[in-house]
Amino acid sequence: MKQIKYFLILMMAFSLSSCEILQQATELGSFAKCKFRLHTIEDLYLAGVRIQNKKSIADFNFLDAAKLTTAMTSKSLPLNFILNVEVENPNLKQAAMNKFIWQLFIDETEVTQGVLAQRLEISPNGTASLPLLMSVDLKEIFTQESGSSLLNLVFNLVGTGNEPTNISLKAKPTIIVANREVVYPGFITIKNEFN
Repeated sequence: MKQIKYFLILMMAFSLSSCEILQQATELGSFAKCKFRLHTIEDLYLAGVRIQNKKSIADFNFLDAAKLTTAMTSKSLPLNFILNVEVENPNLKQAAMNKFIWQLFIDETEVTQGVLAQRLEISPNGTASLPLLMSVDLKEIFTQESGSSLLNLVFNLVGTGNEPTNISLKAKPTIIVANREVVYPGFITIKNEFN
């Protein structure tokens, strides 16, 4: 009799974990069918100085102008910003992921990559935002042929550019299924033009 009880308990535990595994796999499949859009760029900092919504050098205080001038002559010139990716779930089931591995391309050239390691759940017909922290060393990029593209993007972001910049994000969402990380096969590509 005890053996039957243990067997039933074991079967119930296996059944529950199988349902959970199936649910997690379904959530990743639903996530891959979501609609993605490069939504906004915010918190734009160059060498630690906020440059968003600045149109000319007159918009900076003396200390910030001095920091930028010093940074121009240093070995690195870090540009940091948050790229918000809007995710819309048109599915009838919840979409979810545990990690978002991404690569950022500007005019077809990869400029940075990273990982957002936080669980995101999107209810059916819901919308959510993925805030991706971007960090690019402009001095390093300017030595490559993509330097002019990135400079054009910076001008577009601060509102003084005159030529559109093509930005694309290639991403692989992952989900944890039965304590194992399952990576989506292939890439999800999200494109936008900033001007």
